[in-house]
Amino acid sequence: MTLTEADREIAAAEIDASPKEFAGQEFLARRSDEVERVMSASSVSTSSSEERRQRRGRRMSGVSTQHDLERHPTELSRIQTQRSQHSGTVGRSGSRGTRGTRTRSRRSEKPLPPFGAGKPYPPQLPDPDEYVVEFEGPDDPLHAMNWPLKKKFWTAVMLGFTTFVAAFGSSIFSSATPFIAKIYHVNQTVGILGVSFYVLGFAFGPSLWAPLSELKGRKLPLVIGMFGMAIFSIATATAKDLQTILITRFFAGFFGACPLAVVAAVFSDMFDNRTRGIAITLFSMTVFTGPMMAPFIGGFISTSYLGWRWTEYIVSFMAFFAFGLDLLFMQETYPPQILVAKASELRRRTLNWGIHAKQEEIEIDFKELVQKNFSRPMRLLFGEPIVALLSIYMSFIYGILYLFLTAYPLVFQGVYHMTPGVAGLTFFGMITGQILAGVTILLQQPWYMRKLNANNGVPIPEWRLPSVIAGGVAFSAGLFWFGWSGYSGKVHWIVPTLSGILSGFGLASIFLQALNYLVDSYLMFAASAIAGNTFLRSLAGAGFPLFSTYMFKGMGIEWASTLLGCVAAALVPIPIIFYYYGHRIRAKSAYAPTFAPRAPAVDDESGDETNSDHAAGEKEQPSGVPRKSGDAATNAV
Repeated sequence: MTLTEADREIAAAEIDASPKEFAGQEFLARRSDEVERVMSASSVSTSSSEERRQRRGRRMSGVSTQHDLERHPTELSRIQTQRSQHSGTVGRSGSRGTRGTRTRSRRSEKPLPPFGAGKPYPPQLPDPDEYVVEFEGPDDPLHAMNWPLKKKFWTAVMLGFTTFVAAFGSSIFSSATPFIAKIYHVNQTVGILGVSFYVLGFAFGPSLWAPLSELKGRKLPLVIGMFGMAIFSIATATAKDLQTILITRFFAGFFGACPLAVVAAVFSDMFDNRTRGIAITLFSMTVFTGPMMAPFIGGFISTSYLGWRWTEYIVSFMAFFAFGLDLLFMQETYPPQILVAKASELRRRTLNWGIHAKQEEIEIDFKELVQKNFSRPMRLLFGEPIVALLSIYMSFIYGILYLFLTAYPLVFQGVYHMTPGVAGLTFFGMITGQILAGVTILLQQPWYMRKLNANNGVPIPEWRLPSVIAGGVAFSAGLFWFGWSGYSGKVHWIVPTLSGILSGFGLASIFLQALNYLVDSYLMFAASAIAGNTFLRSLAGAGFPLFSTYMFKGMGIEWASTLLGCVAAALVPIPIIFYYYGHRIRAKSAYAPTFAPRAPAVDDESGDETNSDHAAGEKEQPSGVPRKSGDAATNAV
């Protein structure tokens, strides 16, 4: 059987996580609630000599807790998660040269500098593994998953506010565009560039913040990101010309993209599979409600004596507040970085300078850094049908989200003659719909968990798609409702406002579950799949507002909305096709792994754990090794 890239990554992760010799042995499958799989937004690559020793020896590091770990599947799964992340961060394509060589890119032909003071070079450490710090069992309070619930809650609230500020800043500028156009003598489309440039920063920012979060932990990029966003928001508020406004808006979006890329990974650090979906759903609501909350606030500020510049001052104050919260109260959640801090304390207190964490062995390989954060996402985006079609669908939806920032004023200010602040209040229809979508998805959790348990803990990606299909129908209907109820002014203003309930419900339902579908489908490549998706949809979010005014004025509000509604309706079959044929498409993919059906482990009379009769015929391969089309895996999905 030919192994794809997904097969090789899964097999390597299983080898790295197993405390026993892998070759020639069979190991039992673990349920999804035991395997705490963390999907981060992206990854950097480097390599270490330790990883090569692990690949050669097919063993975990020989730490004193090895035999204890065999009795703790939770701790073992966390180590698997950590080392899988580490392999994504450190890379697996390093040279197989001498044992002391770390990476191809770091090998130097220059002679070693002298040790100094006439001293010879000291001897090597006897066994580096003995100096590597680890967590103290599955209940180690240092691990973020073992934090008290109160601490997790306040961390989630703090980071939810941080994300809200970044999303809020993207759209509040839309209320200032008429004043920008008038002051600098340009048309309103040029003024809208301030929104587009900010969202364009969302497209490029994650390529820096996500790798940094895996090298230096989650806290550092969040603190830097919010500080940079605050500074550039003040720069926008004090800018003297239009080009300065546009440049500073781009960099405000670039820094503001940090919480969008990192906060979901923080939640993955803190919450296990049973509760992570709820946390991520609540986090996602801040991403979508933020842009809808800003227009009415910006509208009242822009038309008051404060003027448009205070829309940016307000954002900078909020960003500085989020920066202060993150700096003073947030604790690091990334397990490898927690171990770095632990190793630093032990070095200082024991004066044993050989103590270190695995994360400190990392050396950056620029070539693999580019591959994992740009070239691989692009290969997935343009080479994988699931990623490509879902990204097109989500890009259209995301573009409409920012197109509404100009369409709503055309209807409620142009047709119903509302002031900018009052017209902004009509976005609460969409906010209500988004909240309903979030509640609906949360209420589906018990149903999802029952299906997961019935399938022995193996998630089927297509379980996510009914919500996407329903959301697509609702979103399309909301567009028709909006256009044909609000174009003439003869219908009460509440009618087009209520159309936002369907639009908001559809938008949130599509986004939340489509992203989950990508994660479930691509597992260890989900970071790259989402990175490609984020890049394309951010470009759409930046581009759609630029033509919306011309389209709605040229075609008329009713026909422009009809066109958009028809496109939305034409895209509804995409999740339907994947619902019925997604498993076949994944079976042909080089990146999407498929797994054999897993049966619950039972104890036989001799005390050995064996699989059920259903899985007995599959004993020629370990249960964790992916199968391709033609074997039992295809039937499982």
